[in-house]
Amino acid sequence: MEAQTGSLEVITGSMFCGKSDELIRRLRRAKIAKQHIQVFKPALDNRYAESKVVSHAGNEFDAVAIEKAADIRAQLQPATTVVGIDEAQFLDEEIVAVVNYLADSGIRVIVAGLDTDFRGEPFGSMPVLTAQAERVDKLHAICMTCGRDASRTQRLVNGRPANYNDPIVIVGASEMYEARCRTHHQVPN
Repeated sequence: MEAQTGSLEVITGSMFCGKSDELIRRLRRAKIAKQHIQVFKPALDNRYAESKVVSHAGNEFDAVAIEKAADIRAQLQPATTVVGIDEAQFLDEEIVAVVNYLADSGIRVIVAGLDTDFRGEPFGSMPVLTAQAERVDKLHAICMTCGRDASRTQRLVNGRPANYNDPIVIVGASEMYEARCRTHHQVPN
């Protein structure tokens, strides 16, 4: 029998484009195929549940909250064939080495995360993971201003665009973020 071939799949795009829904869909299919799955998410992302990946649409899948990327290797079970990682942009740079170790070990790794921050700039290790992946799916949301495809995440503070110098990481949902197209994405200063 041929050894299992590992791979890296990246699901990316702006907020509200369906990244977590797509991750959950792929994980459910792997579960139907009776594959051994482990799912991880940053402990920082506790918007909906601490031990689940939860999409804005309400779909969910059990997950382990971790503080740092190395926790994935430390908690990896020998029988695992599929690893899902949500909100990877929030994990430290070691996520790149961990993901490559898993894929090189024959594991199918599915990573979901924002490709850009609220400024429209590359976010965390997502650009590196995207470049190294065998498969990349960039999803689009709907611009909350014009209804066209949105590829950017607009942070709002009191209903106005956040300034460029505001903190990069502020975990939130529709109360402080909107999907926007290039034309309607604004970052003052």
